[in-house]
Amino acid sequence: MVFRKDTSGAVKSFDSASMTHQTGSLQGHLLVAHPQIDDGRFARAVIVMCQHDDKSAMGVVINHRAARMNLGKLYATLDIGAPRFCADQPVHIGGPVESNRGFVLHSQDHMLPGSLPVTHEIGLTSSIEILRDITNGTGPTHSIVSLGCAGWHAGQLEDELAANVWLSMPATSDLVFRDDTSDIWKDAYRLLGVDPVHFVSDTGSA
Repeated sequence: MVFRKDTSGAVKSFDSASMTHQTGSLQGHLLVAHPQIDDGRFARAVIVMCQHDDKSAMGVVINHRAARMNLGKLYATLDIGAPRFCADQPVHIGGPVESNRGFVLHSQDHMLPGSLPVTHEIGLTSSIEILRDITNGTGPTHSIVSLGCAGWHAGQLEDELAANVWLSMPATSDLVFRDDTSDIWKDAYRLLGVDPVHFVSDTGSA
């Protein structure tokens, strides 16, 4: 498992210039999975979109917790000592891409030099320094620590959207950083005014 040990670039696999908002970009939105999606990695997933342009897209699933993993156990795995605070904070499975790499979505009250703004409220950082700040009690007020992310190549996400694999809505700090994300999928549908029980489509996979 790898968190970057420097702060010069939070998401080096993705072009930081492409993080700027563009017309038609879903950066700063939530993707909400179709109820009948048959890919277990994205079943009832809610994804914060961190980058989206005509070349690629990247996001982080925020409601799939890693089994038997928290920050205390992650520290032990990384062999970086023991956290002073937040040892019980859960670790999430952010997606199947770069599954050994860490990504932290967090409130923008604590941005590092390599942090990238996702919205005016939410930032993304992948350096190990953000973990140390969180567990030292000096980090952001809100954070979601994840391993891995979700990624799409050019045109792939647009095809999935056209096939109704995902619904989208603006991401808000209140929704993303709620205390319990287990019901966020249902609440996202409620906010969209859609009952997932009656959501019918021919979609089958992501």
